[in-house]
Amino acid sequence: MLRVFQHDLRDPAHFVITLELVPGRESTGRKIDTVMGIARDAMADGRVSAVSITDNPGGNPSLSPDVIGNEIFKIGLDVIVHFTCRDMNRVGMESRALQLAMMGMKNILALTGDYTGAGFGGQGAPVFDLDAVSLLAMLAMLSERIEAAGDPDGFFAGCAVSPFKLTPGETMAQYAKLCRKEAAGAKFVITQLGYDAGRFAHLLDVTRSMGFDLPVLGSVYLLTPKAARIMNAGRVPGVVVSDQLRERVLAEWRDRETGRQAAVERAARLAAVLKGLGYKGIHLGGIHRDFSVVARILDRLERIEDRWTEFLADFGMAAAQEPAAPAAGGEVCAMVDGPAPALGPLEKLHFNLMRQAHGMFFARGSASAGLWRTLARRLDSHRAGRLIASTLEDPVKRLLLGCRHCGDCGIVHLAFLCPESQCPKHTRNGACGGSRNGRCEVHPERYCVWYRAWRRWAAAGESRRLAEGCVPPRRWELNETSSWLNFHLGRDHQGSGDAFARFCRSRSCRTEALANAADQIRQ
Repeated sequence: MLRVFQHDLRDPAHFVITLELVPGRESTGRKIDTVMGIARDAMADGRVSAVSITDNPGGNPSLSPDVIGNEIFKIGLDVIVHFTCRDMNRVGMESRALQLAMMGMKNILALTGDYTGAGFGGQGAPVFDLDAVSLLAMLAMLSERIEAAGDPDGFFAGCAVSPFKLTPGETMAQYAKLCRKEAAGAKFVITQLGYDAGRFAHLLDVTRSMGFDLPVLGSVYLLTPKAARIMNAGRVPGVVVSDQLRERVLAEWRDRETGRQAAVERAARLAAVLKGLGYKGIHLGGIHRDFSVVARILDRLERIEDRWTEFLADFGMAAAQEPAAPAAGGEVCAMVDGPAPALGPLEKLHFNLMRQAHGMFFARGSASAGLWRTLARRLDSHRAGRLIASTLEDPVKRLLLGCRHCGDCGIVHLAFLCPESQCPKHTRNGACGGSRNGRCEVHPERYCVWYRAWRRWAAAGESRRLAEGCVPPRRWELNETSSWLNFHLGRDHQGSGDAFARFCRSRSCRTEALANAADQIRQ
């Protein structure tokens, strides 16, 4: 009988186990046989609610999760399909979603995705036409169409979050984007991988304080020396393995059998801690050979789960510490209402200059808005007028913003920084999970643009603006036209009345949720 993942999530007595599987680069052979064998054994074991199938992890090509997921679905085990925004434009993503719906695979983990890696003939072109928030919005809108056509079950889409960021700005950006994801229709959350019980507890505190009724699964991984080295080096975006933990794993694996036993014990203990903290379940990864190690972890979990407080110290949390720790609450308060970070003189000048210019020329409710709209209409009515607008606009924006002339400017959402030129993934709804110590996943020599946006908004006492609204994707039909004219004439995403824009306006993140989180945790 098919075990339905979402039913298990909604059962208050059920602790959900999901298992992440990574298909290989071939369409047949030992790797595929191994994945299918693990799935069959998971089905027979009876404790796994669903397997999740990765989507070209690391940006490198592998067998489509849709294909192998469908084969697993046929044997009766439910499937969560990873759906990234890296490899297809919005047309391809909508087509893929419809295909999944027709196959009955409607559990989706919506991800922006790792940056592109090496494919046929070299590095692939990064698409990122949507981000995780706009993908969730698209799936929610498609669900309305599916249900209107007579299918009572739309997509059951979830999202990811990383509570393990090391800087307040990155942590704040993760929670702000989670607020947007919930508003866009996320039904469940899976964390990134980390080994900090305090941060795991912190995430639950924040979601409760925001008023979110989202089941959260914590990631657990069978940590081997190879994986520990790769993760510690930051080569798996968003995953945190400390230097101390890496060295401990290397020492444990000097004897292979001792290392395997230690890896199983660590996974079981972390699972017990997550269950004790109140997580709805675990998302188990690192299983590449057979199901037997999963069974060992789950057997061990059943024996030790009542002793979970004994294991808090293994993951950096004092055994006597309450899950809603004062230190964690204080951090949220500091991120939302705390002292402003100091901006450098050039950064401060740029922010203030751009903000004042926006207030003068691009505020819809200002006294001069009608004048600018009339001028824009006249310029737009003649080819010479459009040329004049571009001649005035392009050099200024290229100098101050690195403008790519997209015609649909998004700087107002990023504290007047450009998402097209300064974010390799062009994210308009918040930071991806790949930053490290405030640095960009793709270009570690520079700061993440969303980290910079947090610094600017926090310096202005407006850090909640990181979660303000739901931002529709870039309108490609405006490419290489004047964003100034498009704004004043209501053609860009800010003035659009299309279905996507209307959905975003109706599902905007409640910015007071971050303040509520701070206030409730403070109490």
